[in-house]
Amino acid sequence: MATPRNARRPAPDRAGGGYRTSLPWRILTHASEYVDRRLGWDRLPVLPGLLTLLGLRIRLRQRNLHDTGRLPAVDPPTPAPPSASHRVNRTADGSHNDLGDPRMGMAGTRFGRNIPLDRIAPASAEAVLSRPNPREVSRALLTRHELVAAESVNSLVAAWLQFMIRDWFSHGSSPTDRPWEVPLLDDDPWPERPMRIMRTPDDPTRDPQAPAGTPDTRVNVSSHWWDASQIYGSGEAEQRLLRTGELGRLHVGDDGRLPPAADPSRDPSRVPGFWLGLAMMQGLFAREHNAICEHLHHAYPSWDDEELFQRARLVNAALLAKIHTVEWTPAVISHPTTVAALRANWWGLAGERVHRLFGRVSGSEVLSGIPGGGTDHYGVPYALTEEFVAVYRMHPLIRDDWHLRSAADDSTLRRCTFRDLAGPEALEVMGAVGTADLLYSFGTLPPGLVTLHNFPRFLQEYRRPDGKLQDLAATDILRGRELGVPRYNEFRRLLGLRPAGTFHELTGNPDWADEIERLYEGDIEKVDLTVGMYAEKLPAGFAFSDTAFRIFVLMASRRLNSDRFFTEYYTPEVYSKAGLAWIDDNTMITVLLRHHPGLRTPLAGLTNAFTPWHSAAPTAS
Repeated sequence: MATPRNARRPAPDRAGGGYRTSLPWRILTHASEYVDRRLGWDRLPVLPGLLTLLGLRIRLRQRNLHDTGRLPAVDPPTPAPPSASHRVNRTADGSHNDLGDPRMGMAGTRFGRNIPLDRIAPASAEAVLSRPNPREVSRALLTRHELVAAESVNSLVAAWLQFMIRDWFSHGSSPTDRPWEVPLLDDDPWPERPMRIMRTPDDPTRDPQAPAGTPDTRVNVSSHWWDASQIYGSGEAEQRLLRTGELGRLHVGDDGRLPPAADPSRDPSRVPGFWLGLAMMQGLFAREHNAICEHLHHAYPSWDDEELFQRARLVNAALLAKIHTVEWTPAVISHPTTVAALRANWWGLAGERVHRLFGRVSGSEVLSGIPGGGTDHYGVPYALTEEFVAVYRMHPLIRDDWHLRSAADDSTLRRCTFRDLAGPEALEVMGAVGTADLLYSFGTLPPGLVTLHNFPRFLQEYRRPDGKLQDLAATDILRGRELGVPRYNEFRRLLGLRPAGTFHELTGNPDWADEIERLYEGDIEKVDLTVGMYAEKLPAGFAFSDTAFRIFVLMASRRLNSDRFFTEYYTPEVYSKAGLAWIDDNTMITVLLRHHPGLRTPLAGLTNAFTPWHSAAPTAS
């Protein structure tokens, strides 16, 4: 493969790059902050709203990217020696994405932060278990009594999100010693006292000689890059097990199901968090990889197994990023301004039609989008952040009750609870119900809204593969405190947002305001980030909070900007002309129909696969 023609953009010497010295950009950022505080970006017409979001993104890039890699460290992960293949292939562990800093973003490197490092609270028992403790918050504010549905989307939204998270981040397996011991109220029915929640693993690269007060850090055992590691693995040995060794293909089971694990110790269904939705997405895009291989083999018959695999991996990862950017996210935050902004992230304000006719018409990401533009880290080495992890804790999307039905006629096949769809039981359901029927069922069932009193009850008593019970709602609250994520009001201050002055200002629901005030004993500064985000009044079309959205404004584009395979190496010389055409020509709907043509009727006329599908029930004559 040839070297790409685009020259690498030098990294700016400080956060925000040239935006900080350009008068027009300074005017835009100050005006955007003022307008957002006084009116709110979501109350503006689309064009002024887009300009406001652009200014806010610039300000976030300047103020809210912080590097934990400069803190004292020992024995950081070591990339393999550089080779010519690193220029045009993604590595299994994410190393060598930045050719000048091959360790950047690789598996085993630290999470970054969106808050100043001196504002990270230490993980003391006093801070983590302070009143109300995580279990009290779970019971009083998060418990679902009846599903509050997000009617504008379908449950593929939840499956897709878990699929993406498996690519983006993992803190790794918790140690079994020194669990957090959460005291319980007398009326708490939890079967053990105290409740024990395993700690997040320590940072193995932390320098034991680091000065007192050095902020806590954690590592991401996954690659930080958007590289489809949930499909291809995060190491060479794992990747070899997934490949057939012929025509670039991956092992795929019948009907797109995951093939049985060759090594029982690597059985994915035994990993915490595994469920039916995740299994369906992994199977679907493993099949998509093989379809891309076939497409490339026909276009370039001389390519060997390795070349086909590497090009197909690039194409599949980019297709996932495109679907998330211009389909999934606009479905869950369907405000007209955010829909336009997210499409502009990929195609620029010039739009998809101009892109298809002329390609990039400008070096500006604003006009022509991020893919194919210049690489830019905005003065801070790329890493996903603990705050990004925190705002993606969206377990309320998961339903408790699932009605599985036929894609042919909508007839009932099985009624399940989420417990039936999690862990090894999910594979039993996949064996009994066709994949097209499962996809249809997800496509016609709404997920939950990300809000208070809507946490799945089965996840508040989640039976882990090791047999232990876990309250994931309490765990979500505890993780924010343990990892030093600021409480709600402080989080907003650090993002340039106005904090809530009263509990009634925090939420548009007066009953919730009273509940939160009682639980937090009148101290609004103690309200946990998750509680505040779940309680917020949502912008029109949003399934999650505006506070969480600010992290997305920053990090959704950063994951593209920093990755050379989405920027200067997003070229025909690296991907192939046929590979780039595959990305342009496909959507989640075309992927579904390629592998499950029986879904054509419920998908007919839809433009976004994450919105509710048509019923397959026969119409009355």
